[in-house]
Amino acid sequence: MKTPICDFVQKYQQSGAERLHMPGHKGQSHLGYEPFDLTEIDGADSLFSAKGIIAESEQNASALFGAHTFYSTEGSSLAIKAMLLLVAKYAKAKGQTPLILAGRNAHKAFVSGVALVDVDVEWIFAKDQNYLSCNVTAEEIANVLDTMDKKPTAVYLTSPDYLGNVVDVASIAKVCKARDVLLVVDNAHGAYLKFAGGKMHPIDLGADMCCDSAHKTLPCLTGGAYLHISKLAPAEFCEQAKNALALFGSTSPSYLILQSLDKLNSYLADGYPQKLNTCMQKVQLLKQNLRKHGWTLVGNEPLKVTLQTKPFGYTGDELASILGNQGIVCEFHDADFVVFMLTPDNNLDRLQSALMAVEKRQPICEAQPQAVRPSRALTIRQATLAPSEFVDVECAEGKVLADLSVGCPPAVPILVCGEVVDKNAIDRFRYYGVNRIAVVK
Repeated sequence: MKTPICDFVQKYQQSGAERLHMPGHKGQSHLGYEPFDLTEIDGADSLFSAKGIIAESEQNASALFGAHTFYSTEGSSLAIKAMLLLVAKYAKAKGQTPLILAGRNAHKAFVSGVALVDVDVEWIFAKDQNYLSCNVTAEEIANVLDTMDKKPTAVYLTSPDYLGNVVDVASIAKVCKARDVLLVVDNAHGAYLKFAGGKMHPIDLGADMCCDSAHKTLPCLTGGAYLHISKLAPAEFCEQAKNALALFGSTSPSYLILQSLDKLNSYLADGYPQKLNTCMQKVQLLKQNLRKHGWTLVGNEPLKVTLQTKPFGYTGDELASILGNQGIVCEFHDADFVVFMLTPDNNLDRLQSALMAVEKRQPICEAQPQAVRPSRALTIRQATLAPSEFVDVECAEGKVLADLSVGCPPAVPILVCGEVVDKNAIDRFRYYGVNRIAVVK
């Protein structure tokens, strides 16, 4: 498969041109990559109004994913905001007030996007939910949709989630389509699912739109991501996608990331499914061996191994430290879980040997606080824009959360802007080590 962006940059780098344009390093090598770092000069195309080499590269990606595919150099966070804008414009064109029914484990980019676009949200709370998961079924979605006072414009789900749970997107898509509701999926952790055999990618399973973070599970530079729009989605989504991305995106997209996305097309087209299939088989065997050894695993995502560590006698933070001392660095850890994100480039034998060598101890019985549906005093937008102040969590009962108090990873809010801080929320903040929060004055 051709790589038009990479080819252009290489030709320009070798031309000896006097660079009287940005960036300021002028192609002089200080860190090593500068000769390949360009801006939108003549011939290099423009990301948000692509008609040349970027458009050609996006067409290559579209062919690979079977969708209308658009690049983001600012991760899935940019794509999520663009999807929200497209949903809002779709609702308003139909004379409706935008309303989204969303899984509670949405990424903070979704919450900030809601504040910017000004849509309303009703949250789905799943049974047995911790704040990182929302394992809802099609039946549960149908029941919620059929009992809502107002039909939402879209259902928004995160799948796979940070712990590796994958929901039944195909069945949920059927529920949504039967009720004339859009289905939008945050598939940031699942770009590889398109190439895993069968129908596993949200677009193939009936979603109208989804985002993929190429950099999370594919060999792409950090920040490389996709906005995918189904060929069966409303035509205006594809027509308005670039403008939606441009509204929130930088006017200086990284050409290093664009080259990485461009080169990735040829990698995916050249035997990647076979490499992925071999890796998935190895990961499946690793999971089986870990279970036999006594480890408790959660999630059903093919390339993610998530250990629930307390049954083995460790907090997730303790286990991450033990592994880190051996040069094995996990993706995420907290009091309960350790998450490993795997690809064909990982040494699975090294991970297995390290985990098999950990001595099993008496189980830790302390359970994480279960989420209780909070009350809402303000909309997300109202709370985000309101004057605020930081207070100690212990002094916050009865106050309204103004801003998200969560880092990345996992970037999933414990409480959402506009909700009232109650005793349950304080317990959860304390459990996850959040000591100060922003509240509405």
